[in-house]
Amino acid sequence: MAIKSLQTLISEVMSQIKTISTDEAYEMFQNENCNLIDIREINELENSGKVEGANHIPRGMLEVYLDPNSSIFENGKIDQNKEFVLFCAGGVRSALAVKSLKDMGYQKVSHIDGGFGSIASSKFKII
Repeated sequence: MAIKSLQTLISEVMSQIKTISTDEAYEMFQNENCNLIDIREINELENSGKVEGANHIPRGMLEVYLDPNSSIFENGKIDQNKEFVLFCAGGVRSALAVKSLKDMGYQKVSHIDGGFGSIASSKFKII
């Protein structure tokens, strides 16, 4: 079996996941209909800023934190009944992360097209 390129993997994943615009994400966020999750690394937040009100879960810890038995749910930081809207810097990591969450059994999960790069020039407040 041949090893897939990242581009091939992303193309396959994009056909299986939900991608939303920053406007769609902002409306869901304002109406409190989603868990907005920033999966960038901490140094990225320190260098570029963060979205006010977003939850930060680094990509490397996403599946651990979003295990239904984790303390993040017990402490009420994340509402399992709301859609999970993920974003990274540009959209690649968040696309792969959405696929992983779908593989875990999450149904209501999407990512923001263009990631933080798009968010920074949208209605979201960057702090």
